[in-house]
Amino acid sequence: MQFNDKCWTRPPAVLAAVMSCLSGCAAVGSDGLHGACTPVVEYPRAEQARVADEVAALPDGAVIVQWMADYAVLREQARACR
Repeated sequence: MQFNDKCWTRPPAVLAAVMSCLSGCAAVGSDGLHGACTPVVEYPRAEQARVADEVAALPDGAVIVQWMADYAVLREQARACR
């Protein structure tokens, strides 16, 4: 039996049908996303202070600190979106 890579490619019509079905699931186009900003939860000062104390108590090199920094960036981006 001779290998033929053409047997393994899907016909363009199948790909077009799948893409058509998937695009039908979209609620809005990519241009319609303006104004769809994620809400930013505001935390009370006392809670912020408690979190700061807890972060300070973490061991050096704790991974969660970098995750929190990433979260802070996302919060700033969400604020800028408004």
